[in-house]
Amino acid sequence: MCLAVPGKVVRWLDREPLFARAEIEFEGVRRVCHMACVPEAEIGEFVIVHAGVAISRVDADEAQHILHELRSLSESSEEPSP
Repeated sequence: MCLAVPGKVVRWLDREPLFARAEIEFEGVRRVCHMACVPEAEIGEFVIVHAGVAISRVDADEAQHILHELRSLSESSEEPSP
């Protein structure tokens, strides 16, 4: 199964279109991601990241909704089965 998650753009490292990279924050953890698919993303915006590549922009409300759902899935998988 593949999973893409929202992260917030916190710092651009390279804006060259083909090699664009930015620092993205995921729940307090920062990673460098490739941004060639979303070179128009601005600092503070959310992007959807799959395998280290930002593939689309997403508005903040939708990003928070996705993160909430992912957290609830994680919590439900931690509950012991009867």
